[in-house]
Amino acid sequence: MRPTSVDLEDGVARNSRELAQRPAVDPLDEPSAEWGWHGGFPRGSVIAGWVSVVILLLLTIGNHEGSTEDIWLVGTAALIAFGLILHAIRRRHAWRR
Repeated sequence: MRPTSVDLEDGVARNSRELAQRPAVDPLDEPSAEWGWHGGFPRGSVIAGWVSVVILLLLTIGNHEGSTEDIWLVGTAALIAFGLILHAIRRRHAWRR
């Protein structure tokens, strides 16, 4: 008897080919998967991140009496920018893994 391409035992796939062919979201559980609503917005997230960095840096302009606000604004902007740069580096080298 020829083995099937899907060898499931307790709901766990035993064949790597079956794992590659199986959809990430089951359309029976979530019907909106057929419409493509489960995708992410990678470019939109990056654009929103850089817009947030710019807005935070623009908020430093104003009549501040102390520099505590500026430290928090610049620090938060730097943290977001660091995360965006790290994300870009990881995305660029993701194909090597």
